[in-house]
Amino acid sequence: MERFDTIVVGAGVAGLIAARLLAGAGAQRVLVLEARERVGGRTWSERADGVTTDVGASWIHGIDDNPLAGVTERFGMRRAEFTVGSYQPDGRPIADFGPTGERLSPEAAARFAADVHAFDERLAGTVAAIAPGSPVSYADAVERTLDGLRAEGWDADRAERVREFLRHRAEEQYGVAAERLDAHGLDDDQVDGDEVVFPDGYDALAHGLAEGLDIRLGHVAALVEWGEDGAIVTSDRGAFAADRVVVTVPVGVLRAEDGLRFEPPLPEPVAGALGGLEMNDFEKVFLRFPERFWEDGVYAIRRQGPAAEWWHSWYDLTPLHGVPTLLTFAAGPCARETRDWSDERIAASVLAALRELYGDRVPEPSGVRVSRWRDDPFARGSYAFMAVGSRTEDHDLLATPLGGAPGSGGVLHLAGEATWTEDPATVTAALRSGHRAAERILGRVLPFELLAP
Repeated sequence: MERFDTIVVGAGVAGLIAARLLAGAGAQRVLVLEARERVGGRTWSERADGVTTDVGASWIHGIDDNPLAGVTERFGMRRAEFTVGSYQPDGRPIADFGPTGERLSPEAAARFAADVHAFDERLAGTVAAIAPGSPVSYADAVERTLDGLRAEGWDADRAERVREFLRHRAEEQYGVAAERLDAHGLDDDQVDGDEVVFPDGYDALAHGLAEGLDIRLGHVAALVEWGEDGAIVTSDRGAFAADRVVVTVPVGVLRAEDGLRFEPPLPEPVAGALGGLEMNDFEKVFLRFPERFWEDGVYAIRRQGPAAEWWHSWYDLTPLHGVPTLLTFAAGPCARETRDWSDERIAASVLAALRELYGDRVPEPSGVRVSRWRDDPFARGSYAFMAVGSRTEDHDLLATPLGGAPGSGGVLHLAGEATWTEDPATVTAALRSGHRAAERILGRVLPFELLAP
């Protein structure tokens, strides 16, 4: 059995960050085991016909004081500003359509945005008054806030327009119905600075980080046996021993009955924290067209009303490659309902919604791409969310080091987007969590500059 100083399970961004820092910071023999035949995890870029499509992660959500921005710069990744900002109601050119499919006037759109902003101020107070761990959902918090506004004179239609916007926000931000998301589930929903995307593909980050590392692709880890003296990771291609192990697989794999097992089982507080997090249902739907049919200078199209229950927001990706492209999301209930649909059936449903707004101007698409993260056995969803009754601190508790003598840094570490409280569900969280695991193992500060190529 080969033996290493550290084994990292998973070659996504969190795992690659941890491995690169450990391998480069001092005589550490590090092995990375990756189930897929590629690196990157949920950072996955496809290239065809001169167009790069980020099927998984796309954005840096806020570049101010964000170490991820600096790391991508050091790897020479070309970026473009594309700020979507917390499912914002305004601040960018948005083509807003009302419940009957009519384009809202600038004045009507401004009134609606003002209602959302007024609601958000009240909602913040409502959520702050809800004790962490209480069995209160985001939908409950929305209704409590609306009750107060209705008492002050909001009519039923005004309240309904804001209610559906907030429901869509929960679905688009976390891929889950508002009833299943904890009231504090969007507490992290704050973007500082511009958001950026990478026209040449976000996976350049993973490929850059992977350079020079000992990565064994196609190794599906099934069991991690850990104790005071080290760990053994058993995969479908053999077993490997190490002084310590960093597990970076998604929550969906950690929670699955046929997923990665631990012996002994994960203890508290890690087990309890894992129980408070679930994997979402969130898929991207890309539609490429032979020509543009929507308004110039519009970065997003939004629709209100019952017809917009599923397809309500489209984002213009044309500036990235010059090919007319709209991105929408099958999120939460929509993703669950359409999971077994073909790409063609999903596209037809989206096109029907667009034609209610633009009529015969909408042509047949020249290309359709639908992500399928829920069906990926090594992801089982796009990212994690806080289930009702969980606590914000569960993210960090999930990363509690386990095993080893006091002061040893621990034998078993969990890392990944779900294990970082401040900005979960992002590549930033993956980077920060992998960095934290490496620092805990080595017992010293590791500057991000060590990640330079």
